[in-house]
Amino acid sequence: MARSNFKFYESEYPYFLTCSVVDGIDLFSDPRICEIILKAFMHLQSKLNVKIYGFVIMHNHLHLVAESINLSEDIRKFKSFTAREIVRYLESANRIVFLKRLKRGKRNHKIESTYQIWEEGSYPKQVNSFKKMESFIDYIHFNPVKAGFVNLPEHWRYSSALNYLGKDGLIPITLFSG
Repeated sequence: MARSNFKFYESEYPYFLTCSVVDGIDLFSDPRICEIILKAFMHLQSKLNVKIYGFVIMHNHLHLVAESINLSEDIRKFKSFTAREIVRYLESANRIVFLKRLKRGKRNHKIESTYQIWEEGSYPKQVNSFKKMESFIDYIHFNPVKAGFVNLPEHWRYSSALNYLGKDGLIPITLFSG
């Protein structure tokens, strides 16, 4: 039985995705953890041929619009890799409070690990029109504004908003142009 009504249906479309940290833990308030996420995004693009059209990393979740032949599997690999790297970093930096929270947040059926970083699923929403793409990219970029962290999307460091202003963002992305 499926755990979610959200599924990847057709591979010829991009998808809007949300990946959340277990129990809303604010892991991404640590810039080193954001760097792990950004490096993993670059790996997705360069090694797995994933197109990333937009992203934002908030304190306890991230959004992206991405496309690939097997996006479900690519996102699974992304989450698995980043979870291992984040735990490795937290252990080496002796971040005990985060580790305790991640251990406490681990679901009972997750028996292969001590900690759980990501909530299950990524809630894919198919992007099958230019209007939807524009809407999702705007939503992503305005997420930190709506949360009250910044006044303008381009002021949020961990986002692709600068890329869409023709400036160098933290990582290269595939720009959507309708």
